[in-house]
Amino acid sequence: MEIFYLVLGLVILLLAGDALVRGAVNLSLRVGIPALIVSLTVVAFGTSAPELLISVNAVLKNVPGLALGNVVGSNTANVLLVLGIPALLSGIYMSDCDSKRSYLMMLAASLLFIGLCFFGPLHWLHGLILLAALALMLGENFFAARKHRADSRAAAAEAADVEILEEADPHMPGWRIGLFLVLGLVGLPLGADILVDNAEIIARRFGVSDTVIGLTIVALGTSLPELATTVMAGFRRQADVALGNVIGSNMFNLLGIIGVAALFGKIPVDESFLRFDLWVMLGASLILVPFVMYCRNITRAWGAALTAAYIVYVYFVVAGGVAA
Repeated sequence: MEIFYLVLGLVILLLAGDALVRGAVNLSLRVGIPALIVSLTVVAFGTSAPELLISVNAVLKNVPGLALGNVVGSNTANVLLVLGIPALLSGIYMSDCDSKRSYLMMLAASLLFIGLCFFGPLHWLHGLILLAALALMLGENFFAARKHRADSRAAAAEAADVEILEEADPHMPGWRIGLFLVLGLVGLPLGADILVDNAEIIARRFGVSDTVIGLTIVALGTSLPELATTVMAGFRRQADVALGNVIGSNMFNLLGIIGVAALFGKIPVDESFLRFDLWVMLGASLILVPFVMYCRNITRAWGAALTAAYIVYVYFVVAGGVAA
């Protein structure tokens, strides 16, 4: 039965990811803001809902290693796997994607998070610092959206560009946009919960630790919403949605999820995180520099390399956990 529910959760994730991309892109058309801004907020927050639920519950149930492993593992998976698989399938074309500012914000959030981890365990004060940084990020995006809307010519050009994209409909009724967003935001955490719960049952049969489960099974499961959304965006050549989803989700994971979870209790930082996992997460983010800063396409070859790197990372995490 666990395998059946795993498949069911995956199907729900794929359908919900498709619905959320459609709703987000058409919402950007309706209100006159770029799809990137929408994907950094609505899409990213919706696809990060599973991580938030799991991390808070993990702290409350006194398994904080699962909470921290979930976030660090998810951020690594978001870059290496969530961008790697869509690139492997169809390539991600970056020529029309301008996400330099948001990418630099993600790197800043990563450095802030890593710095706080060295002053761990993380507690309520660290949580407030992370949440304050999240508020600054949201405020910056809000003013960027207002500036874009004030430029009517830019808004018109944006609408003209998105109109030629597959599945984009500038005349989509508001109720349909709302329905797509609701289906996506509800279906993604539902599908992830079904998948992760049953994946944990299978994983625990092998006797691995909560930290290893968080870094691998749970992180992979909670990254599936991002993967589903990014695969659909990749096939539609909506690189702004694909990359914006990953960048926004990573920032929300570090600043919002750990920020909220730390308010519910202390989160110890295991020595293995300081030596290995945090630096892998940062290194994965830095891999994106040539693609984001110089608008180079993420080709199938790069997709294969990113996916392979994630498989190697998981192997070392599992091997280390079993050895311990």
